[in-house]
Amino acid sequence: QVQLVESGGGLVQAGGSLRLSCAASGLTFGSYNMAWYRQPPGKERELVATISSGRSTYYADSVRGRFTISRDNAKNSVYLQMNSLKPEDTAVYYCAAGVYGGNYPYWGQGTQVTVSS
Repeated sequence: QVQLVESGGGLVQAGGSLRLSCAASGLTFGSYNMAWYRQPPGKERELVATISSGRSTYYADSVRGRFTISRDNAKNSVYLQMNSLKPEDTAVYYCAAGVYGGNYPYWGQGTQVTVSS
């Protein structure tokens, strides 16, 4: 079965950096579009960034210029480099995988990112 396992979350001060990783198994990774979502406390889940199987990328306005999504197909992994972190980036971050457009049927369990002011 498909498994997505996130890692790399933690507590960081505002202005700091974190790199999230998502290791995928049970799927032909190179054929999948990958995404990072986040859910801030008490709020709806929101899209952060996507990277297609062809390596096209998309970023939410709130993170563009600060976050970078990348993938390593040889390692079946997708990454989210987060720089210049702000307290409003505090959230549980989820990795997601899908084949068709913006549909992501496979999700990881999430990793907590907390940015202190």
